[in-house]
Amino acid sequence: MNQLYNGMSAALLEGVVWRKSHFSNPSGNCVELAELPDGRVAVRNSRDPEGVALIYTRPEVDAFVQGVKRGDFDDLIG
Repeated sequence: MNQLYNGMSAALLEGVVWRKSHFSNPSGNCVELAELPDGRVAVRNSRDPEGVALIYTRPEVDAFVQGVKRGDFDDLIG
């Protein structure tokens, strides 16, 4: 795998397993996540699987998930 960096093409992340929430809607409007070999987590838009991948550390993902569970982002839900 090439050097990993934030904003790289998701198509360059060969051999990773992308997954999405079971709550994703059938029209494909969702994000997908993949664990990277170094333990970080990549995020991509499911409608653009070869587009940009954002790469986060485990603590960054944990902070986001905990914020979602606490309702920190509920005001963004339309």
